[in-house]
Amino acid sequence: MEHPLEKFAYCPICGSKHFVIHSFKSKQCQDCGFVYFANPCAATAAFIMNGKGELLVVRRAKDPAKGTLDLPGGFVDMYETAEEGMRREIQEETGLEVGKLEYLFSSPNIYQYSGLGVHTIDMDYLVHVDDDVVVKAADDAAECIWIALDKVRPEEFGLLSIRHSVERFLASKC
Repeated sequence: MEHPLEKFAYCPICGSKHFVIHSFKSKQCQDCGFVYFANPCAATAAFIMNGKGELLVVRRAKDPAKGTLDLPGGFVDMYETAEEGMRREIQEETGLEVGKLEYLFSSPNIYQYSGLGVHTIDMDYLVHVDDDVVVKAADDAAECIWIALDKVRPEEFGLLSIRHSVERFLASKC
């Protein structure tokens, strides 16, 4: 497996080309001593359920996995809590303003972006909404779709980490 920092050849502090692997998750500059750790980025996904037992899914508008199903979610921004990031992503992709979030579980992931494998820790939340909420796809979502839980097919989700989360969620509902 390629080191997460393999593509970073120069020290970001002094510019030295002597920026070498220091540990499993870090590189160190042999000239200035700077050590950089490649810790996972925080990401979220929402299982949004209505009272009819339907799950809100979105169709991805962009690569990776453009055109496949996904859960509303994305990366947590700097200075945000995971919950704030989750609420923001839900609002950006579906137009929904949600209140209570119930933490479900987390999973390690590698998200392919711009030719780089970005290590993430995906945090999944359960959100309950009223049956009459109005959703509107925007941002990274091309379409919003309500699907009855017994009709959800994990193989239709293009991102492997989301597919595994959907499988895990469905297994907990059986």
